[in-house]
Amino acid sequence: MVKVYSIDGVTPVVHPTAYVHPSAVLIGDVLIGPRCYVGPGASLRGDFGRLILEEGANLQDTCVMHGFPDSDTVVEANGHIGHGAVLHGCRIGRNAMIGMNAVVMDDAVVGEASIVASMAFVKAGMIVPPRSLVVGIPARVVRALSDEEIAWKSNGTAQYQALAERSLRTMQQVEALTEAEPDRKRVNAGAATPLYKLKGECT
Repeated sequence: MVKVYSIDGVTPVVHPTAYVHPSAVLIGDVLIGPRCYVGPGASLRGDFGRLILEEGANLQDTCVMHGFPDSDTVVEANGHIGHGAVLHGCRIGRNAMIGMNAVVMDDAVVGEASIVASMAFVKAGMIVPPRSLVVGIPARVVRALSDEEIAWKSNGTAQYQALAERSLRTMQQVEALTEAEPDRKRVNAGAATPLYKLKGECT
């Protein structure tokens, strides 16, 4: 059972086609749209400002969304938020990606189809142009993204949209086995290649 809490009479909203892991926590003014995926341990605290995941977005394991009073923290359609990222009072544009353990601060805007690298710190008020690669602490735009890189990102997001469907259909709490079965099958999640292997360099 998903941990969902109302506060001040405001209750989170989760579209029936979205998947929210039972260990995630949703509080107050949270709006989760169609085909979204929210991973284990994610915290969406809509106890000050409004938090919005638009259609097809994902917010992965242990991510945090929060904001100041009267703010909106938004992940637009097909946004992709990697493990452990923190979003605070910011806007993540359509089809953009935030890397693992990155932080995006208040009033920052990450433009459409941009990628913020893992561990980057996007300072308050920063405006990232569309199709940009952003790295560093503090974050800076280092170059434009190629069509190949954006296609790679879009493919990864599509896998998370499929994961939302797979999770709704097949995930269930069970007892662990005591040993692996002979000829143990693998999870069928489709093919994926890390970007550094695709590009021959680490971004």
